[in-house]
Amino acid sequence: MKIIISPAKKLDASVKVQNSKMNTSFLGESTKLIQTLKEKSLSELKDLMGLSDNLAQLNWQRFQDWDISNSNTYIAIELFNGAVYEGINAKDFNKLDNDFAQNNLRILSGLYGILKPNDLILPYRLEMGTKLKTIKGNNLYRFWLDKLHQNIGDELNNEVLINLASNEYSKVLKLNKIKSEVTTPVFKDYKNGKLKVISFYAKKARGEMVNFIIKNKITSYKELKLFKNNGYAFSDENNGNILFVR
Repeated sequence: MKIIISPAKKLDASVKVQNSKMNTSFLGESTKLIQTLKEKSLSELKDLMGLSDNLAQLNWQRFQDWDISNSNTYIAIELFNGAVYEGINAKDFNKLDNDFAQNNLRILSGLYGILKPNDLILPYRLEMGTKLKTIKGNNLYRFWLDKLHQNIGDELNNEVLINLASNEYSKVLKLNKIKSEVTTPVFKDYKNGKLKVISFYAKKARGEMVNFIIKNKITSYKELKLFKNNGYAFSDENNGNILFVR
């Protein structure tokens, strides 16, 4: 079983610096993107990424300082913060959990392509939906599409793929063309008598499901349906989606 998730815009500045160089799978591709981003002026970057003045300045400087020899790196799953990563709660992982996560969990990234949880990275912000022009096309989907689709396909080897990423990120993989079984859990709450996806709660639940899979070493679709947390429980399945409601 392989699990895919999105990164987070919010980063945890309190985590420990690793003092080792980056060790990601697509470092060459990341370097090409950085070269393009370094050519952007502050105002161009702000417009491209839709950032506030402060965030534009922060990320423009990050891109300018980005270098493969930089050893001020962080463990990816510790650096990302936000609802999904609060649910994952990686700080509570033991060695067996970490090993299982490293083998089975993958983080999709606009800058790094695909990350394993313990990959070492530099802080960044670059959403997959960014319309950054490269030699491959007018956006990051065109840049990453073939490489990431093939990478995930090679890794799956007929395993089930659990899609816990947002649509912005998961569509870079062409999930409908992956030969293995793909399952997308959906989390809904009853509100005013109707079932709705409430974004914050759904994100937190996706992270909690990752924690459930890792802590319990889940390897089958049948076991996945046993997930029960914070009132969510399995309800139905349809066309590759499995619905959990509360």
